[in-house]
Amino acid sequence: MKKAVVISTDPIADMLTRIRNGLAVGKTKVSLPHSNVCETVAKALADNGYVRGVMVDQDDDRKHLEVVLSDEHGTSPITELTRLSTPGRRMYVKASAIPVVRRGRGVVIISTSHGIMTGESAKAKGLGGELILQVY
Repeated sequence: MKKAVVISTDPIADMLTRIRNGLAVGKTKVSLPHSNVCETVAKALADNGYVRGVMVDQDDDRKHLEVVLSDEHGTSPITELTRLSTPGRRMYVKASAIPVVRRGRGVVIISTSHGIMTGESAKAKGLGGELILQVY
C-alpha cells in the first residue's frame, strides 16, 4: 500500500507552520517534504542560530528534511516566525529598503539573484530581492 502524497502550493509556508507547531508542542525536531528552497532556507536559519541543524534523509524514492529545533534540554531561540511573501502577494525590495527585524535582534531571509541569504548579507552586497520570511 502506497503512502498518501501531500503536495503543498507553498512549501515554505508549510515548512514554517511545521516548525511553529513543533515548537508549540515541545518537539526537538520536525520532518517535512524535501525541496531545494526549503533546504536552503532551513540552512540559513541554522547558520544564524535559530535551528540547531538540518539533515536530508531518503526513504525509498522520496527525500525528506529533518530540522532539529532544539537540544534535548534546551529551548529554541525562535519567538516568532512569519512568512512575508506569499504566492498571492509577492514582496520585493531594493537593497536600501530591506527591513530590520526587531531593531536588529531578528533576521529577514531574502531571495536574491545570488541565492537565498539574510537581509544583512544582501544589503552588504547591494542586492535586493523577494522577502521570504522574518524570524525573531
